[in-house]
Amino acid sequence: MTSLYAGPSGRPGRPFGTVLAAMVTPFTAGGELDLDTAAALATKLVDEGHDGLVLNGTTGESPTTSDDEKVALIRAVVDAVGDRATIVAGAGTNDTAHSVHQAKLAEKAGAHGLLVVTPYYSRPQQAGLVAHFSSVADASDLPVMLYDIPARSVVAIEPDTLLRLAEHPRIAAVKDAKGDLYAGSKVISGSDLAYYSGDDPLNLPWLAVGAAGFVSIVSHVVGPYLRAMVDAAAAGDFVRARELHTALMPVHRAMSRTGGGAGLVFAKAALRLRGFGVGDPRLPQIPATPEQTEQIAADLDEIGPLR
Repeated sequence: MTSLYAGPSGRPGRPFGTVLAAMVTPFTAGGELDLDTAAALATKLVDEGHDGLVLNGTTGESPTTSDDEKVALIRAVVDAVGDRATIVAGAGTNDTAHSVHQAKLAEKAGAHGLLVVTPYYSRPQQAGLVAHFSSVADASDLPVMLYDIPARSVVAIEPDTLLRLAEHPRIAAVKDAKGDLYAGSKVISGSDLAYYSGDDPLNLPWLAVGAAGFVSIVSHVVGPYLRAMVDAAAAGDFVRARELHTALMPVHRAMSRTGGGAGLVFAKAALRLRGFGVGDPRLPQIPATPEQTEQIAADLDEIGPLR
């Protein structure tokens, strides 16, 4: 069996690295997958301090990309930076059989790990979540990061369910976008699951209760800041970590400019403002308006050079 910590940045306690970008999927002007730009973006992000990338997630527009496109993206990014960063592939849908299929495709394409979201829309019971996640984890030899995001899935993964899932040999981590630090602390203290903040404004609070790192949207444009924050926290310097947290408040405000749940819209607009175009989102998401883009630009201008 492949090691649980197969990725370049993986190690016990931090199986997927520490600073991961929830990477956008670049498209051409005609709306087609742009693999050359994807490889260039992955390289840029790793050069800026990321030791992991999450592909084909919500920010990667997984609902509107085909299985073939997902596989092509994984291969392109693994070829570009797979020896320098852990490549985690989204393989979660509300259909267990399709999620199993995507997990197998991701493993064959060279991914180092899987991100599996709570099944959305169908609102399964907790026992159904256990069966779903276990089935996907059984489908490959890759380590799995569960994605707990009840704002999108409606159903939260309860702490007792997470503790039960932690017994699976390939379920290694949780990306938390639930924001319940108390519940997360119970799971962190009661299991070997590594926690990753999935809600950028809470990155520092999650580090304070024992998280391994972040799966970030804002890191597309402030990656070095987040690398510095993780490093400061790891060294026990939470005064420095708080300084960095405060310095990043404008970028969190910028992300809110495009409305709830539209982090990918912010990320694509912010990258374009920084001179790195990745195309527009696919419908039903729409690009940032000129007014939103102007506001995002002003917010980003408030963030000075990293010191």
